[in-house]
Amino acid sequence: MATRQAVRTGGRSARVQQAVHEAVRDLLAERDRADLTVPLVAARAGVTPSTVYRRWGDLQELLADVALEHMRPDGPPADLGNLRDDLATWAEEWLEEMSSPTGRAFTRDVVAGDDDGRSTGQCCAYTSSHIQTILTRSAGRGEDVPTLDAVLDHVVAPMTYRLLFMSDSLAPGYGRALVDALLGSR
Repeated sequence: MATRQAVRTGGRSARVQQAVHEAVRDLLAERDRADLTVPLVAARAGVTPSTVYRRWGDLQELLADVALEHMRPDGPPADLGNLRDDLATWAEEWLEEMSSPTGRAFTRDVVAGDDDGRSTGQCCAYTSSHIQTILTRSAGRGEDVPTLDAVLDHVVAPMTYRLLFMSDSLAPGYGRALVDALLGSR
């Protein structure tokens, strides 16, 4: 299996990545995921299939890369003035995004296309960075904050498990309930 190459921020490599990612997103909007093929994506992106194979290795790695790009945070988490509200709002927004059909599919793509741990590691880094921003900001306000690992274990892990292994929808207040259970009477 090919390994993903580092992407320069400009030039042909960036244009190819953008075109291929856009082709994948457009095709997923038009047809069933099972109908996607590398030649189909390449034709839509205006590149050769060998370009896609050389860059991503196979369709699953390409889908994982597109999913990771979708999961990249747009900006810092909301600052509502206190740890409980900041963390609960983050959890609710994350859960809403990730429990959508697209979010669930992208989560599965990241896991399925991750032979070497880089995709899931990057996904975890995005999540950890947002949570650490909330914890650091709250500690700066003098609040008693849990560790990053505690938030990952008691908030993120249960949500992720349900997203991956349970097909039913998650109640809107589930993220806030996990945060409340973690923080208790803090």
